Amino acid sequence: MRISRRDLLKLTGLAGAGSLIGLDKAMAMSSMPSESQVKGKAHVVVVGGGFGGATVAKYIRRADKDIAVTLIEPNEKFVTCPFSNTVIGGFKKLEEITFDYSILKGKYGVNVIHKYVAEIDTAAKKVKLDDGKVVSYDKLVLSPGISFNFGAVEGASPDMVNDIPHAWKAGEQTVILRKQLEAMPDGGVVVMVAPPNPFRCPPGPYERASLIAWYLKNNKPKSKIIILDAKNEFAKQKLFMEGWNKLYPGMIEWVQADLGGKVVKIDPKTKTVETSSGEKIKANVLNFIPHQKAADLVLKSGLADDKGWAPVVAKTFESTKAKDVYVIGDSCIAGPLPKSGYSANSEAKVAANAIVASINGQKIDDITMVNTCYSLVSPEYGISVAHVVRVSDKGFDAVKGSGGVSPAGEDEGIRVKEAVYAQVWYDNIVADTWGKG
Repeated sequence: MRISRRDLLKLTGLAGAGSLIGLDKAMAMSSMPSESQVKGKAHVVVVGGGFGGATVAKYIRRADKDIAVTLIEPNEKFVTCPFSNTVIGGFKKLEEITFDYSILKGKYGVNVIHKYVAEIDTAAKKVKLDDGKVVSYDKLVLSPGISFNFGAVEGASPDMVNDIPHAWKAGEQTVILRKQLEAMPDGGVVVMVAPPNPFRCPPGPYERASLIAWYLKNNKPKSKIIILDAKNEFAKQKLFMEGWNKLYPGMIEWVQADLGGKVVKIDPKTKTVETSSGEKIKANVLNFIPHQKAADLVLKSGLADDKGWAPVVAKTFESTKAKDVYVIGDSCIAGPLPKSGYSANSEAKVAANAIVASINGQKIDDITMVNTCYSLVSPEYGISVAHVVRVSDKGFDAVKGSGGVSPAGEDEGIRVKEAVYAQVWYDNIVADTWGKG
């Protein structure tokens, strides 16, 4: 199976239809009359209202309106991590990447509860909210994102995030980091600390460095960015570096782990980091992105492995540790699929397919999933990477010869088009997740 870049754009641009091949068939099957179908024949509870949770809630209701769906999400509005770097770079506003649940509630009949989940009893099939109320379920979907392991670096703690924002959960910290850049003097130093694998959105730190550089180039051109990395390589590295050399020569310095990039200690008061080589680097603006693991709710519910991530059955995303519990999005282990918004959206459709089929006593077929990640090196310079993954009883299997990355050495016109494609991709996936799709 080979997929051209034009065909891939069709898939990624139409996120509602293209990220999961086979869902429409399952939806058609589940909508056929059956003697077993009664109003409220099953109750699915979804925890987390991001790209995974909102999508699975919507697609279950699209497939079978006799299945009741309750979405539990503490925030009344969701700010997307995709495109949050454009806010940090200064050419989009936070409200442009913020969405509510009105269409999920009004058009699709999803019951939305804005509360935190305190605990889960998988044996009794009950979810306890932070106000003490209990919600029972037949099927449970967890899509709560990630949590942070501050303890992996000496001196780091959750208490420092308002002064040293990671901004790896978009919203208030996105704005804080932007304001710190605005307040920094020309000639200042921005230090970014990139985490080890696996972590949310592998190209994310390097897109962020790019868009910070774009802001600095246009406003504070004497400034510099240092990326201290816990890795020796990163996603789309050749493409990013090609863009940096062309657009921001001498402004971005990337230091890999083996050459002293690994940060072992941080002093939040002085915004100083110490690397494994013993070097101490002081920042005017410090963007420390912590080590990551599955969300706390997943961890304390006993659904993660010894590495801190939730193993799942590939074909359904059902937890291997608890029956009728499904884990999608950043917290789960999904083979070659990265922890991205697009992956979460795709995984949600697989889980919706499996849940509807299970409730209706139907068989599910092998499926094919697509993931794509666009990155902006500037507002008019885009690059991308894509994956096609076959999912079966054997697990996740990357399809050889499919997907790939943007070709290196392309002219400016191609990069401009990819920046446009990135915006088209974003508009379509947020419409598919929270909008009218």
